[in-house]
Amino acid sequence: MIMFNQTIERTALLLMMSSFLVVSSCKNKDSLQKKSDSPMIEKQITFNAKTHALDNNDNFSPDGKYLCYDTRGMVFNNNLANCKSIEKVEIATGVETILWKPESVTGENAAPGVAAVSYHPTEDKVIFIHGPNLDEVQERGYYDIRNRTGVVVSADGKGKITKVDKRDIDITKPTIPGAQRGGTHRHEYSRDGKRVGFTYDDFLQQDYDRSIGYLEENPNAPEGHTHYFAVLLKPAEIGKSKPGEIEKAYSDSWVDFKGTKRAFIGKVRSENGVDYETSLFVAEIQNDVDITTAYSGDKDTYPVPPKGIEIRRLTHSKSDDGIVRGSFNGEKIAYLSEDKNGIKQVFVIPTQGSDQDQDQKMQPKQITSYKSDASNIRWHSSDHWIFSISKGLVYASYIENNDKFGATILLTEVDLERGNLVVSPDGNMLAYNVDLPEGKDSKKKTENSIKKYKQVFVLKLEWDQIKSKLNK
Repeated sequence: MIMFNQTIERTALLLMMSSFLVVSSCKNKDSLQKKSDSPMIEKQITFNAKTHALDNNDNFSPDGKYLCYDTRGMVFNNNLANCKSIEKVEIATGVETILWKPESVTGENAAPGVAAVSYHPTEDKVIFIHGPNLDEVQERGYYDIRNRTGVVVSADGKGKITKVDKRDIDITKPTIPGAQRGGTHRHEYSRDGKRVGFTYDDFLQQDYDRSIGYLEENPNAPEGHTHYFAVLLKPAEIGKSKPGEIEKAYSDSWVDFKGTKRAFIGKVRSENGVDYETSLFVAEIQNDVDITTAYSGDKDTYPVPPKGIEIRRLTHSKSDDGIVRGSFNGEKIAYLSEDKNGIKQVFVIPTQGSDQDQDQKMQPKQITSYKSDASNIRWHSSDHWIFSISKGLVYASYIENNDKFGATILLTEVDLERGNLVVSPDGNMLAYNVDLPEGKDSKKKTENSIKKYKQVFVLKLEWDQIKSKLNK
């Protein structure tokens, strides 16, 4: 692989520095939320004709000065396998820096596939998925969800790379202890940086659907790799689950600072033994759990979690959805679920709660009342606010237990299709993607069938204004 220390000079830098978007009157007829008294300022910070995919990950640098992204869909199609590089952009200047770039990238059958990047919470490095290099394709095959690992690269642009999890699909012997045998994805550091959560797809046992797992640095990690691998859940085989058993685990995220709880959505067999429900679960991983007690499996056996992992079911819903998010203090979990009208809303439940608890304080509470589906849940670091998107507009919802509970304030009023929402570490800035036409810095959506690229926008939050509106 070729390591790069390349800064992309910005021909449109002066344009970018003057390109501020002042929010105007609300065009969303569905909005029942409180409007801002005066506009907050939205700013486009990327302009190059390429993808800048935030991908709903942890994209802010620890100091809040940079955002990392991938450039998926730049070779043959829009798949993340067709990604040319992992990069970062400096928010203040718009200068883009390549952090990692494969030596070459193929087309429809893609390799290597590098994407889905997140920053470490305290160190200047990023983690992302990496498929087979071109010289490994004959042995491993092309990029696939069951053919990828995690790698870390320094975020200083020097291209220092570290292999995280080992992939071993040798069927002549048991899987190497601490290795995986498929693909890890959406790597997410716990807030203390000591554990890495991910979704997992097994290559050797494809009768099993997606599951979740975690990685820890360990002296017994496979040679040449820093972390030991373990699944958190062995799902039931596809189509063979019994009532209450989970067939698929996904949309996972850490709940607490130390990574002792990982919440997820589980596809679970209903009590009638026929239908399925999608409900909220939590995997408990206490600090004394020894990850090396996990079994990595063999050609006939799916991996087994470490001893001491516990799975708790919090809801018994048929419609829970979205990447779930734990509050910064670890006491609450936000997720999406359908209301009585079939519209996805933001809900919050105590981490130790249940929809079957007799105590109403431990039951889920609906936060929003949108007329269109909610998405992109994010907590503010104070745990007093939850951000979300509905119909392309960004909102802040207040969740303190007083008469203002559930008050939802509109933050953006220009009609753009925003997505992949992320929040800065200090809670004073939002960032998100907007699809814009090639070579344009237009702030209006277009229905023209021309090439569009994901550009990065930021929004500085005016908290005095937000709180003033809340208290009216």
